[in-house]
Amino acid sequence: MNKHLIFSEHPGLIVIFAVAIIIMLLLDLGVFNKKSHEVSNKEALSWSIVWISLAMCFSGLVYFYAGSTKFYEFQSAYWIEKALSVDNLFVFILVFNFFNVANSSKHKVLFWGIIGALVLRALFIFSGVFLIELTYLNNILAFFGIKGFVYNINIIITLFGLFLIYAGVKSWSSGDDDEDEDYNNSKGAKLIRSLFKVSEKYDGDKFFTYQNGKKLATPLLVVVSVIEFTDLLFAVDSIPAIFAISNDPFILYTSNIFAILGLRALFFLLDNFIHLFSKLPYGLAIILAFIGIKMIISPFYHIESIISLLIIGSILLLSVLASIIFPKTAES
Repeated sequence: MNKHLIFSEHPGLIVIFAVAIIIMLLLDLGVFNKKSHEVSNKEALSWSIVWISLAMCFSGLVYFYAGSTKFYEFQSAYWIEKALSVDNLFVFILVFNFFNVANSSKHKVLFWGIIGALVLRALFIFSGVFLIELTYLNNILAFFGIKGFVYNINIIITLFGLFLIYAGVKSWSSGDDDEDEDYNNSKGAKLIRSLFKVSEKYDGDKFFTYQNGKKLATPLLVVVSVIEFTDLLFAVDSIPAIFAISNDPFILYTSNIFAILGLRALFFLLDNFIHLFSKLPYGLAIILAFIGIKMIISPFYHIESIISLLIIGSILLLSVLASIIFPKTAES
């Protein structure tokens, strides 16, 4: 099946995706969350179900129009991004606690953080697909007149694979290093403080305020910038990981965006039930290493998308079960 099948033969899916995302964002920002408020567990659970259901319905359309292979690719990429994003949310919780952000302002910060992620992920994914196309070893060798190379090795994919194995090992052994980080010295905070004078106090959920007739940025704008830079760093892990699943930019981007758009609701659930996910970082480390190995061996042995989906799902399930059976104690 041609990797650009969805683009070339089913442009209607692109229209459906774009319309669905725009409508949901307008409803979320302009109707249901027009005023900043503290998100309850019931509301967070409801929105989580809505976003996951929307993603599953869209994957059904992918299955109907493009077949089972694309469906499994979408599902695998979606759950990989969802799982790795949970690790990102752990850091978001630390950032909010560090800056003492009011619960009623967290939704606004996450909303604008996700809007930035929509743009960044598009740049990463489409440029990544372009670079991968240029770096197949047999094409490079053919350029220099060397033909007949048997294995279709890709230099970028191989480097991504090695990096993900390294990231998995590092993630397993990192522990709770993020808890001791001074986020005032992060690149995101330094950027805002270099561009604006920042007030010492919050002004509700405003990004700018006036003091003594002068316009100042509030600490909430600093938090947004820190969140954006944090997502940028985590994208370095998650984007290479999904390239192991598919080389179809439409599958990669749509699955990525559906996973990201459900993060705000998931954040509030995670913030209240974090003890249920204490062992998840170890599961994510295993997933990163597995995906890295899959990328490296792909020219020699192809692991089907359905097998990858089952392995990833099993690791996530076992991680959550381990978190419940062996909960994190205050001392650990």
